[in-house]
Amino acid sequence: MQQPKDEQETTAAKSTLRFLEKTVKDVLVNKGRLAEVPYTATLGDTMNALVANKVTALPVDAPPGQWIGAGGSMIMESDKQTGVVRKHYIGMVTMLDILAYIADDDNQMMGGDAGGDDNLEGKMTVPISSIIGRSFEGLSLWTLNPNTSILECMELFNKGIHRALVPMDSQMENIQGVELVESASSYKMLTQMDLLKFLNDHASELGEILSSSIKEIGCLNQSVFAITDRTKVIDAIKCLKTAMLHAVPIVESSNLIKEDDKQLVDGKGRKPIGTFSATDLRGCHASALRTWLPLSALEFTELVSSSPLSGAWERVSAPKEIVSCQPELALSEAIEKIVYNHVHRVWVVDQQGLLEGLVSLTDIVGAVRVSLLSKVDVM
Repeated sequence: MQQPKDEQETTAAKSTLRFLEKTVKDVLVNKGRLAEVPYTATLGDTMNALVANKVTALPVDAPPGQWIGAGGSMIMESDKQTGVVRKHYIGMVTMLDILAYIADDDNQMMGGDAGGDDNLEGKMTVPISSIIGRSFEGLSLWTLNPNTSILECMELFNKGIHRALVPMDSQMENIQGVELVESASSYKMLTQMDLLKFLNDHASELGEILSSSIKEIGCLNQSVFAITDRTKVIDAIKCLKTAMLHAVPIVESSNLIKEDDKQLVDGKGRKPIGTFSATDLRGCHASALRTWLPLSALEFTELVSSSPLSGAWERVSAPKEIVSCQPELALSEAIEKIVYNHVHRVWVVDQQGLLEGLVSLTDIVGAVRVSLLSKVDVM
């Protein structure tokens, strides 16, 4: 027998309230130990660590009292028994930071001569501490207390922050929210993707919020920058860094207007033929750099790593499938696409397959948070 409308609404409200009782600790249930690198690690060592841990970013630690933390943060790891500080987390380093540092030297990328190779080898021996702070992500280091509510967590990630350290066995257990000062015996990393997976796992508790279309709920971002099929990998990396983006669609070069293939172009109304993403770069081992830096970004998307640690690459018969959707797609399905494909945005296209915009993790978190707050107001 069908449930009356008032009972359905009451049941839905109870489910939403149960979800709002969740905390950061609940999101972290299946997260493993924190992967990190010491400040003395070389760029080559750090690239290897990123590949081995299958992540795009790692916190950097140093002995206490020797460094100023990113953004003035004082995030320490201390001995659980004695409370003695063992290390200080001084910043975050991403694969994009490393590649942007390498790409800054135009001469080494294309040369292929001995000097260029020596330059690349030299860069691989530079300590990772020397490139911290070259991007927004490296300049920001945040912690979230495990008792922080899911709404407060969303508020942080809605500001474009992609990850935060969460202290385990904190000395500040009663404090909730974002902190720049923290001391704990161990930490875990919470990311925007972790939060999206959590939303996906609790879709039944979010009811009509996730059944709304991405256009209706307001998470369609209509600004979409792109690169062309002639853009080189090295220039694509520079574009991502300059615009603080993590991925861009690749569109066909225009024969009607003159375009600078080294710069971002307006992708609105153009057909995407590929995606160049910082996430895809995490499988790039240092030994493969010489192979793919001179390629076009489109050629790079047509390569797969059969063994990232050996640097072996082979061309596949078709480029990686573009993850896209139309504006009418339900938000729940957009989240499923993101989680299943492990991407950080979905390109939104019209019925002709032309770009209308995009939906990013930040857009989704913000839209869900606003919808949850409106629910709270009427309860």
